[in-house]
Amino acid sequence: MDIKKTPKKLNVKEKYRLMTRDLAWEPSYRDEKEIYPYVDYEGIKVHDWSKWEDPFRLTMDAYWKYQAEKERKYYAIIDAHAQNNGHLNVTDARYLTAIKLFLQSISPGEYASHRGFARVGREFAGVGPQVACQMQSIDEIRHAQTQVHAMSNYNKFYNGFKDFANQRDRIWYTSVARSFFDDAMSAGPFEFLIAIGFSFEYVLTNLLFVPFMSGAAYNGDMATCTFGFSAQSDEARHMTLGLECIKFMLEQDPDNIPIVQKWIDKWFWRGCRLLTLVAAMMDYMLPKRVMSWREAWNIYGVENGNALFRDLARYGIKPPMHWDDVEKSIDHTSHQIMLGLYQWKFGTAFHSWTPTASDIEWLKEKYPTTFEKYYLPRWEYAIAQKENGGEYNNFGLPKLCQTCQLPCLFTEPDDPTQLAHRETEYEGEKYHFCSDGCQHVFEQEPEKYVQAWLPMPSMMQEPLKGDLAAWMEWASLEPTASGEYANSEDKANFEKWRKQVSTD
Repeated sequence: MDIKKTPKKLNVKEKYRLMTRDLAWEPSYRDEKEIYPYVDYEGIKVHDWSKWEDPFRLTMDAYWKYQAEKERKYYAIIDAHAQNNGHLNVTDARYLTAIKLFLQSISPGEYASHRGFARVGREFAGVGPQVACQMQSIDEIRHAQTQVHAMSNYNKFYNGFKDFANQRDRIWYTSVARSFFDDAMSAGPFEFLIAIGFSFEYVLTNLLFVPFMSGAAYNGDMATCTFGFSAQSDEARHMTLGLECIKFMLEQDPDNIPIVQKWIDKWFWRGCRLLTLVAAMMDYMLPKRVMSWREAWNIYGVENGNALFRDLARYGIKPPMHWDDVEKSIDHTSHQIMLGLYQWKFGTAFHSWTPTASDIEWLKEKYPTTFEKYYLPRWEYAIAQKENGGEYNNFGLPKLCQTCQLPCLFTEPDDPTQLAHRETEYEGEKYHFCSDGCQHVFEQEPEKYVQAWLPMPSMMQEPLKGDLAAWMEWASLEPTASGEYANSEDKANFEKWRKQVSTD
């Protein structure tokens, strides 16, 4: 009688190899260059795709089980938040400005990353990065969906939430995030991984997610805080894969080093310019603040960044170009961008306000060498305008940087009393920049950036022809969603509803 043999149970490593690496095959009737035409043109040399190491060794069946459990917990909290009038548990309605800015600028970027990783996963020849990109693509669309769902409850009660998808493509400050992700998505597969997988996810993501989610918790917004924690385990995987991606390129061939260094220089600067919006949120938009932008940079930029580039030095990688310029700007960035947002508040899909007395004391403490000397006089002027029955508005169109698409409102790195302005002539046209960093990025790829769609010049073209009211309608900017917070419908409703709840 035959004895039934029990199949050997596979260990985790063997199961991972069987369900990922063993799915690859050698093409027989098509040349590999035809199947993967984008692998070579950036100049990156890959000699052995099997050297790609996946630190998590996660199979798809385990991935779905793991994510499904997070979804159950997440949506239980979202449901409880809605049923218990969670929109009234935040500190006050000023906090919603930070949420609106995140939804309008960052959440569409999550969806763009989903599309980007789906594309580059198809463009790589190695099964290791193919599987990694597939999982990250699914993660990114999940993040976009959970963020929209978490904030949808606020849309029932407050203005400025309902048309974020169209506004992402039409408003001047959302164009900053859009151009960043469009730039990455129009790059080759290896550069995309450096842009999003390494520079954004590994180097800069903690400057976005950790302060933002801490601020949400500190201001009573458990819905937003929950989607942050739900995404953070994914972000940890993304950061690890981003580091693996860069080490894989550097270890494959020494000729890859200068190409990778050039991309690090570019995407570090582009990411720092994007995060100026986060700086404004941290220092000005949160009624209860967790930390300043300077403190966040010291932890997640200086300490973590220096440790990272010390590690990469053995491959010949240097800290990013313009790192010193970023360091010099940290004590100025949030004040400069917030003064811009305030003076153009009629053209935003959220409310702005001048700092209160307690805000000013906090800013003096956190920025002892810059705020009182350079920025407090400007805020005092705006406050005096309000007290005299006027408004501090600037109806002139700002000059936009051709690269980062922010207004040219930043100052010289070594002289905060002088606006920084650079220009380059290309094929008979002049292009303007807010900094040396943005000018350098442009001059490396001028054919790419001359095609950039800038929101302000479009206002002067057909069919708007400089009509501000028509532009606001086109950009879905309702008067109730912009302007001064003190006179807003959001403030009045929040105070009325909060009073009703407290007296019931």
